[in-house]
Order: sequence, then structure tokens, then C-alpha cells
Amino acid sequence: MTATIEDIRAILKELAQSQQELSQSQQELSQAQKETDKQIKETDKQINRVSQQIGELGNRLGEFVEWQVRPAVVRLFQERGIDVHEFHPGISVKRDNEGLEIDLLVVNDTDAILVEVKSKLTQRDVDEHLQRLAKFKRLMPRFRDVKALGAVAAMIVPNEVASYACRQGLFVLVQSGENVIILNDAEFTPRVW
Repeated sequence: MTATIEDIRAILKELAQSQQELSQSQQELSQAQKETDKQIKETDKQINRVSQQIGELGNRLGEFVEWQVRPAVVRLFQERGIDVHEFHPGISVKRDNEGLEIDLLVVNDTDAILVEVKSKLTQRDVDEHLQRLAKFKRLMPRFRDVKALGAVAAMIVPNEVASYACRQGLFVLVQSGENVIILNDAEFTPRVW
């Protein structure tokens, strides 16, 4: 069967039309891809905004917990026989290319209690506070002759984290109803740094 010129023209016409449709489809696809990229960028911006707001909320929650702990901390340690009478919030120290931040420092002439405050306490928070305690006297030498103790305070303290902190020699302060209490039992002996 031989193709006539008319058949070839018809085939070429169909081929040209198919190429034109393919080109148009590619342009539509390219436009759709640009639109999708634009939507992805907008979604990323929204996610970053929400993440920032969540971070700010977390900071505010931490501040709330700290403000709950502040009025109780001196009384709580006095009830445990540690006659502290001052507290200093938000201590920040830089010395010899090292830094140290203490949420609450509760002191008297012979004792200093470093209190780390969190909204939800984790084992990592406890470990980081132990590192903070280890360098406290070196970075704040005016306290080198005091008995340094550690405490962690939080609104939410999982049982296993509370047990871990106690085993490390730290006081554990928790929210109990409208009050803040020391979770450690009366026989607890704190670690001294």
C-alpha cells in the first residue's frame, strides 16, 4: 500500500498539531510548576511564622513557670533547713570564652542553689544543668567558698526524669495545684558542688 501525497500531508498536519498540543501542554505544566513553587514558598513562610510563634509561646510558658517558682523558692529551701534569704533571677556570666546562664540563684552567706526552670523537664535539661553546676564556681569565683547545690523546676516533670534528677543529687520543684513543692522526700541529701 502506497501513501499518496494527500496521506503524507494529512500525517504531517496531524504531527504538527500534536507537536503544537505537546508544546502547549509543556507551557501549561511549566506555569503550574511555577504556581506550585510559589505556593510552597508561601507555605514555608507560614510554617516559619507559626514556628516562631510556638517558640515565643514556649518562652512565655517558661517565664510563667519561673514567675510561679520565684515567690516560693526561698520559703521552700528554708523549710528544708537551708537558710537562704535572697534570690537573683536571670544571671548571665561570660569569662574565659565560656558562658553560664542561671535562671534563679538562691543564696545566703554559705549556700548557693542554682535553679534551672523549664516548662517541661527532660533528662537533657538535667544533664545540661549538671554541666552548669560543674563550672559555676570557676566562672563565678566570688562563690568559690559556698556550698553549691542544684535544683530543677518545671510545670511538667515526667516521673523518670524526676527520679533521674534526684539520683543526680538535684532538688526537684514541681507545680502541685496552685503551689510549688519540693518533690524530694525528707531523707534526700543533695549533692554539693
